[in-house]
Amino acid sequence: MKRREFLKSAAVFVSGAAVSLSALELLDPHEVLAQNPELRWGFLVNTYNCVGCGMCVKACKIENDIPLEANVTRTWVERYVITKQGETYSDCPKGALNGFTSKQIDQNESGMKKIADADISEAFFVPKLCNQCSNPACVQVCPVGATYSTADGVVLVDRKWCIGCGYCIMGCPYGVRFFHPVEHTADKCTFCYHRISNGGNTACAQACPFGARQIGNLKDPNDPVTKAVLTERVGILREEFGTNPNVYYIGLSKEVR
Repeated sequence: MKRREFLKSAAVFVSGAAVSLSALELLDPHEVLAQNPELRWGFLVNTYNCVGCGMCVKACKIENDIPLEANVTRTWVERYVITKQGETYSDCPKGALNGFTSKQIDQNESGMKKIADADISEAFFVPKLCNQCSNPACVQVCPVGATYSTADGVVLVDRKWCIGCGYCIMGCPYGVRFFHPVEHTADKCTFCYHRISNGGNTACAQACPFGARQIGNLKDPNDPVTKAVLTERVGILREEFGTNPNVYYIGLSKEVR
């Protein structure tokens, strides 16, 4: 019997009576969707391969029912431009849904920034998504257990339990969470868990024509993602927070936060 079904049955059984908190504490607060101890999902982003086309963003929105016109997305691509004077500029118009169609960099309230090609030292794109942390802050701050970690390392949100308090959104150091514009509950990337748990690929990795995104099993030493993590120079975002992300980057620049 699932946790939710048990609680409903218990509520009927004890109708009119008080239920002790200690009795509920015996229940597992998570609905564990994966039990394979030999599986731990990890994601590899190769920034050298990303061209900022935005196909991953479109695929993600369509796959996960995020309205295309909504100013939120489960994954996005940031553009970084570094000048010869050492200045760093970045933008992400509409999450890069339509790619980057202008050389001008959107600086929000400061307007569009135009940098001459001759003044540019380096320019690159960085895809971002939920880091599926091993020590997720979002799980720790959720007061109702709506945000939880599966046994194979993916952080999910149970919309039926989410009360929309926003604690997880504020607690995430990577800014990957948002309120779903239709469901009005917390939302984020799930590594397309409904796909990968059935042997499929993530929508974003499948849509990327340049192989910039790849998902794999970190417990399999022969998996291409695991091999890259163990043998190449990879980085993670905001290591100082101690969340132990499971998204790894090849070619991660120090300017990227």
